[in-house]
Amino acid sequence: MFLSRSYKPEMMDDFSIEDDRIDRALEELKLVNRFLGGITTTEFAINKLVKANHPMNALKILDIGSGASDILVALKRKFKNLEITSIDLNKRASRYLKNDSFINYIVCGDVKTIPFKDSKFDLIHASLFFHHFKEEEIKNILTNLFSLCKHAIIVNDLRRSIFALFGIKLLSGLFSRSDMVKNDAPLSVKRGFTKTELKNIMDELKYNYIIKRKWAFRWCLIIFITQK
Repeated sequence: MFLSRSYKPEMMDDFSIEDDRIDRALEELKLVNRFLGGITTTEFAINKLVKANHPMNALKILDIGSGASDILVALKRKFKNLEITSIDLNKRASRYLKNDSFINYIVCGDVKTIPFKDSKFDLIHASLFFHHFKEEEIKNILTNLFSLCKHAIIVNDLRRSIFALFGIKLLSGLFSRSDMVKNDAPLSVKRGFTKTELKNIMDELKYNYIIKRKWAFRWCLIIFITQK
């Protein structure tokens, strides 16, 4: 691998930022998800789970570190029975979410402290979320989330690659008007994962899972709520 995984904080990790920089970044991330595989990666995972005959009539999904929850909102046009609960620690992002009538419940809170004591979700969705954390933090968060989930956790995140790094630097330099995106997009790639790194995390947790490489430089990790 051309570089080791970075742990340098992104601007998005600074929760003191509560101005329109968040809004601009979320708007541009919608485009990233639309054209660079965010929506199709999660759609692949949900389709796979539905075809596995999971009894998901209501399909209650918890979207953690949700940002705009735009991936699930886009998929709600196909999966009519989606009930979306969005949680994000950034207060500005939570206010931004209130503009979308497709989101059922909005929570401003920290996933690490699990503010859902008695709730059970069919699925938990995490898009571009786990690369913000170190490996031990990821294991701890996942361990806490298992108790909230009936069927599976969908992780939609970045594959660390020199081609992805060059590509996102070029795209953000040419098209982005957000200083946050220009700073965070290349750094997010550096904080992304190799397949071996994801497998090492999952093998230690001892849950059944599948990992698929998806467009563009995405990982689709489906963690089933059944232990090996």
